[in-house]
Amino acid sequence: MTRPSWLRSPVVAVAAVSAAAGFGQFGVTAALGDVAEAFGEATEGLGAEVGMTGTTLGLGLAIIRLSSLAGLPIAAMADRVGRRRVLGTAAAGGLLLTLLAAASPGYWWFVAIFAAGRPLLTATIAVAGVTVAEHTSAKGRAAGVAFVGAAYAVGTGMLTIVRAFGLDFRMLFASTALPLLLLPLILRFVTEPVENQSESAGGLPGAVARRWIPRLAVVSGLHFAVGFLSGPINTYLFLYGERVLGQPPALVTAVFIGSGVSGFVGLLAGRWVADTVGRRIAAGTAMVVAAGAGIVTYWGTVPAMVAGFPLSVMAASAFTPAAGALDAELFPRSVRAAAAGWLTSAQVGGAVAGLLLFGALLEWTQSFQGAAVAIGIPVAFAALLYARLPETRGRELEEIDAQDRPMAEPA
Repeated sequence: MTRPSWLRSPVVAVAAVSAAAGFGQFGVTAALGDVAEAFGEATEGLGAEVGMTGTTLGLGLAIIRLSSLAGLPIAAMADRVGRRRVLGTAAAGGLLLTLLAAASPGYWWFVAIFAAGRPLLTATIAVAGVTVAEHTSAKGRAAGVAFVGAAYAVGTGMLTIVRAFGLDFRMLFASTALPLLLLPLILRFVTEPVENQSESAGGLPGAVARRWIPRLAVVSGLHFAVGFLSGPINTYLFLYGERVLGQPPALVTAVFIGSGVSGFVGLLAGRWVADTVGRRIAAGTAMVVAAGAGIVTYWGTVPAMVAGFPLSVMAASAFTPAAGALDAELFPRSVRAAAAGWLTSAQVGGAVAGLLLFGALLEWTQSFQGAAVAIGIPVAFAALLYARLPETRGRELEEIDAQDRPMAEPA
């Protein structure tokens, strides 16, 4: 029996690289409370509870997220020199810099080192999605994207489990040495899905032909909205649960690990809806649910956090296969990696804006509840932008590569 396209060796290997990237990239979130306590000096208000003022935390996190914008030209190089080469180089560099963060002598050193490695891991994730999309058929594409998304989640979950053993943030970042050492073995199974695109990908890295810009602008707006929500909702969980609600780290870790189960359910649901109903409906509905669940997470009670965060992760996970398949199917392969870089950058920009606004609102209102409402409501309305995009369910990439019109009428 022939294996499905999303279970072939190259896809499994790319999923493993994605897991390694998740292990490295999630460190700043998992260790945020420990870092704030180790380097913080705040003595009044909410800052006394978490170790730093909301503005200081928000600014540092925003700088780290903003640095991911440098991942755009790195990801775009995959249209010229190949997916495999960029994937391996970016993953290795990002993990190495995460490892070096263990030696940070102060908060802003920590921010600077993480900011240096973040673009490489961001590019790794963007190119991983493109690589998997090009290794799979129309029938298996959403499943392949879901598989890579699940692998990334497993990587973040493994980091959280390591933290649960009581390691301080320095030992936590030092554990990045393990995926870094395994990376060369994993890359042996990654193959190039398409020929080198150097002839068709002209101009500066990240350049996209003018005819694709309207479509790219719409999809970028949607990814900006997703980042605007996920940035603060995901980043503040440990700090909020442990320092504000006063819950033991074991409980917050259990909520996070439990969200991995709900996330897996979300991936399966998102894949099914994307393949049977449509990519747009699946992605748009998931955005609305994630926004509502994010608000519930920070409503101010332990039950709300325990119920809201896993639901937000489930919705975000359902978004991943639908949006990932749609993103790949909206652009031809000569600019697919560049488009992925732009979409990742848009999501990063949204996360930066969300973190800055969330941090400022925390300091102004001293309320996580109000900050979450201000973040969630605009995102729910932004989901309406999916009505402006064509439905691509069931289309092969070869058909999309040959199309001439950049903006088909919505199906």
